[in-house]
Amino acid sequence: MYGKAAICLTLAITFLISCSIYLGTVDLRSYFFPVQSAPRSLCATGRPLRVYMYDLPRKFHVGMMGRRYSKESGPVTMENLPPWPARAGVRRQHSVEYWLMASLLYDGKGGEEREAVRVSDPATADAFFVPFFSSMSVTTHGHNMTDAATEGDRRLQVELLEILRQSKYYQRSGGRDHVIPMTHPNAFRFLRQQLNASILIIVDFGRYPRTMATLSKDVVSPYVHVVKSFTDDDPLDPYENRTTLLFFRGNTVRKDEGKIRVKLAKILTGNNDVRYEKSVATPSNIKMSTKGMRLSKFCLHPAGDTPSSCRLFDAIVSHCVPVVVSDKIELPFEDEIDYTKFSIFFSMKEALEPGYLVNQLRQFPKDRWVEMWKRLKQVSHHYEFQYPPKEEDAVYMIWREVKHKLPGAQLAVHRNRRLKIPDWWRRKK
Repeated sequence: MYGKAAICLTLAITFLISCSIYLGTVDLRSYFFPVQSAPRSLCATGRPLRVYMYDLPRKFHVGMMGRRYSKESGPVTMENLPPWPARAGVRRQHSVEYWLMASLLYDGKGGEEREAVRVSDPATADAFFVPFFSSMSVTTHGHNMTDAATEGDRRLQVELLEILRQSKYYQRSGGRDHVIPMTHPNAFRFLRQQLNASILIIVDFGRYPRTMATLSKDVVSPYVHVVKSFTDDDPLDPYENRTTLLFFRGNTVRKDEGKIRVKLAKILTGNNDVRYEKSVATPSNIKMSTKGMRLSKFCLHPAGDTPSSCRLFDAIVSHCVPVVVSDKIELPFEDEIDYTKFSIFFSMKEALEPGYLVNQLRQFPKDRWVEMWKRLKQVSHHYEFQYPPKEEDAVYMIWREVKHKLPGAQLAVHRNRRLKIPDWWRRKK
């Protein structure tokens, strides 16, 4: 009896194993052959990202910073890199491209850890950086598409595309391992769609269709803050030291989601503990914004022409707890930084309910606000753009994000290689 039962059990187990092998749910090879470990991805190597930077004529980058720099000849180096102008004002917010280029020119003499280093041999590069100041080109050659001056911006875009298409490294990947900054909403406005395979450095997705820009391949960068960083913010009682509950200063007439600013003005005006002021970005107004943020507990960040704006990062370096009002915003470095630890988020519907937003802030616990204030002081260095670059600053974080996006680009390169017919095979045919 027991023998028959054992035979039946053995047959049943054999049948189940056979079915599993047939269906592919069990792989007996793993029991008899050693498992080969998969090759380590670039993110797992721990070494700096190796970046080849195209040697473009000065008109594509520093030549737009002034006539003096456009007339100089020879390559831009660490020694002759023009400093970012101290009086650039609001133009500074669109200078990410400059700081990325500067970080690759810096040779790291201090021996500090770096996330990306420049290589002179493109064959050894992990990624390719295109140093076209596309955002500065917008502000230099005219803001509007109909301006005659914008023809200069269009010509640069056409010429740059010709240079890239002649590059065998661009051809090899279809541009997928190329890094191109476009932080101004109108950057590369004429031929943007022709670069949709590349890794774009953008501040949000407000002006980009899903077919062009996505979180799976692109990097969300912070705007460069225009107010001065609050470096000596260490009062005995930071909560009581900031006498304004909620602060906003900026243009109230915006497009798209930014139309909420006019509606918020009507709702918030008249509250004694709220400062909601209309202004434009001039040097004197930037100074007033700096002072206002440093004296406020919360800083309002409604959407502008696009979901994000420089104001959010001005608030962070001012250690003023951001109050974000947007239904579509994407935030930089969010895979590493938890914004809920130092920011408050309201939907547009909540913010437009009369009295709701202000009452929520008035009831916000002091001890929780102090924790957010402390957290702002801890993370604000991640939003600093500077030269020489420093470990864990904004440029360092951006290059790390690029490294995270590269495996997908490298997969596409490898696929392209195996799909191409070798020359020896063509000759054989």
